[in-house]
Amino acid sequence: MRLHGKTALITGAARGIGLEFARAYIAEGAQVTLADINAEAVKAAAASLGPQAHAVHLDVTRQDSIDAGFAEAIDRMGKLDILINNAALFSAAPIAEITRADYERLFAVNVSGTLFCLQAAARHMIARGAGGTIINMASQAGRRGESLVAVYCATKAAVISLTQSAGLNLIAHGITVNAIAPGVVDGEHWDGVDAYFARYEGKAPGQKKREVAAAVPFGRLGTAADLTGMAIFLATDEAKYIVSQCFGVDGGNWMA
Repeated sequence: MRLHGKTALITGAARGIGLEFARAYIAEGAQVTLADINAEAVKAAAASLGPQAHAVHLDVTRQDSIDAGFAEAIDRMGKLDILINNAALFSAAPIAEITRADYERLFAVNVSGTLFCLQAAARHMIARGAGGTIINMASQAGRRGESLVAVYCATKAAVISLTQSAGLNLIAHGITVNAIAPGVVDGEHWDGVDAYFARYEGKAPGQKKREVAAAVPFGRLGTAADLTGMAIFLATDEAKYIVSQCFGVDGGNWMA
């Protein structure tokens, strides 16, 4: 019950990593608002977690939706102690085939969405005067370039940079900002990633996923559950002196 009495909002929480974070936070005593662009899916996800879970429709690319979603969540929970910026998109293409539309779509969700949700949480936390925790989901892809993943890598590098700057700015208000950089995490997301590599590298479906799993020093792909320990820790008082850091939770794929 390390998060007993705490409240959290998690974006992109209708499935996958976001939903697993919500489940873990509730198990630790928190009240959680699951936010997602898929209104029906996020309602079902919240219903599956019991009375400590709430759902809001939130499109991180629209300021009016961010404002309304955060207001609804705060009204329902009474306050906001923790934000996890989890909503994100992935794409892959050779440099010569990247489209402006795809570039703008990924930056709108992964970077602008992260910044302006962070801002909405920070404004509430500053006004309340009780500090808070903001956790941004980065990626090992934000620490290096990848041949077919230029745009996604750039967005996650931007998330790491935003984490550093926001952390330095907001710690004056008792708000810690840090990031988690997963490695390769199994699930629906990686099924989509595998399909991109099948297309551009001529691999059979599932081949890239098997190759990537074999290259992880830990010996397997990560799972959403592998990330929950860090997400819980960063939201506790044990982590109150940690500011502007990005933690790799990746089975040894990247050494910072």
